[in-house]
Order: sequence, then C-alpha cells, then structure tokens
Amino acid sequence: MSVEENKALVRREFDEVWNQGQLAVMDDIYTADIAYHSPGSPVIHGPEGMKLIAGVLYTAFPDMQYTIEDMIAEGEKVAIRWTLTGTHDGDLMGVPPTGVQVTFTGNTIIRFAGGKYAELWSSWDARVMWLQLGINPPPG
Repeated sequence: MSVEENKALVRREFDEVWNQGQLAVMDDIYTADIAYHSPGSPVIHGPEGMKLIAGVLYTAFPDMQYTIEDMIAEGEKVAIRWTLTGTHDGDLMGVPPTGVQVTFTGNTIIRFAGGKYAELWSSWDARVMWLQLGINPPPG
C-alpha cells in the first residue's frame, strides 16, 4: 500500500472504530497477530485484544472522541499525535464514574504489513487523565 493509503486507513480506524464504536472494523484492518505496545502494559495481541482495550475505554468514556492532530507517514509506518476527549460516565479500572470530562493527548506509531495494521506503539500521559479525574496516584 502507498503512504496515502496507509494514512487513509488510519483515518478510517479513528473515525469508525474509536469515534463510532464499530469494533468489528478491527477485524478488517488489523492483522491476526497485531501487537500493541504501550509503556507500563503487557503487549496486547490480536484484534480480540484490541477490542478489550476499546471496551475498557468505551465503558469509562462512552462519549469519547479522538482527534488526529498531526499525521506523518513514511514507508510502512504512520505516526500520529492525537487528542482524546470524553466524559467519565462508567467504571474505569475499578474507579466509579465521576462525570468529569477529560482531555489528554498521545502519540502512536503504526506499522503496516499486507495493507493492515501489524504493530502499534502508543504512549500517552495517563497521569494527566487521572489528575483530571481527581485521582493521584492512579489505582494499581
């Protein structure tokens, strides 16, 4: 796939999966052995693992919306800087809903193989989210 096709797939993922909650799209755009890397967390594998991550986020922030702030692509990789905004209206890792709206940013690098997401490296400032929720330090 071309760099432009990879960027279009990233936009599709953010729009359909993360902003509209169409988790079945993950089966179409992720390889069967996709690996998700995030500091402080074990590596998550496969579309089903990614759906678990999405489920945690959608439970905690049912109105969440991602905005892609920047996107840079070269070869088989796309790097994005994003912002997530959502209202804490559901359980988040044992923390009951607070009704607080949070906004935090992160960066993700996606590696493509065979026209699909094969690997992701994502980092975001979880501390900012927890502080906005009035929790310091975060649970667990």
